[in-house]
Amino acid sequence: QRPSVVIYDRKNSSIAEASPEEFDWSKIFDGAKWFHFTGITPALGDNMAEACLNAVKTAKEMNVTVSCDLNYRKKLWSTEKAKKVMTGLMEYVDYSIGNEEDAEKVFGIKAGTSDVSKGELSHEGYKDVAKQLADKFSLKGVAITLRESFSAFDNGWSAIYYDGNQFYKSKRYQIHIVDRVGGGDSFAGGLIYAICNGYSKQDAVEFAVAASCLKHSIVGDFNQMTLKEIETLMKGDASGRVQR
Repeated sequence: QRPSVVIYDRKNSSIAEASPEEFDWSKIFDGAKWFHFTGITPALGDNMAEACLNAVKTAKEMNVTVSCDLNYRKKLWSTEKAKKVMTGLMEYVDYSIGNEEDAEKVFGIKAGTSDVSKGELSHEGYKDVAKQLADKFSLKGVAITLRESFSAFDNGWSAIYYDGNQFYKSKRYQIHIVDRVGGGDSFAGGLIYAICNGYSKQDAVEFAVAASCLKHSIVGDFNQMTLKEIETLMKGDASGRVQR
């Protein structure tokens, strides 16, 4: 079936043209608790790779928690360049978010018997991927999203979270997609929100998956769901019934 095709238009954008010296990270992180970046930004050029490295180094010096969504994009850079740059950045990361393609393409870590092209996921294989990532980079937590792609519009959606000792698996949602753009960002935002607000690890991954699940029903890049709506789904009400 016909998949979506992404066209990147970052060339000559302000972020792609910015120089590392333009960012005063000590000032930016003053009073901050958490810094999140994705693998797309350092892929825009050597200038952004250097800016990201400066950012994560300063964040660690200032005791700011760092998270990274690996987000490998083959249209932006090669696997070789991604591995070189991202390996250096991951040294300063506390929490990693990604999927099976990110782990395999960037770090050569493969999820056993899974075949994403056929919608086949091996949860044990993904546990091994999470453990390898955590061990390789001394991470506090690893979240891996599990997308079963039955067609361009119908997916299964869940996630696992590994804290270095124990695995936590979320509920699985059957999603009929309106717009999947921003689904991964909604997962990352949900996970960060949950951790910052003291959710248990199980509830954190449940909240993140629920937030992302609901984003798939919204047109556009941004998740417009309320906290109450996300928590309602997270707690088990997936009926979709009209609220009167």
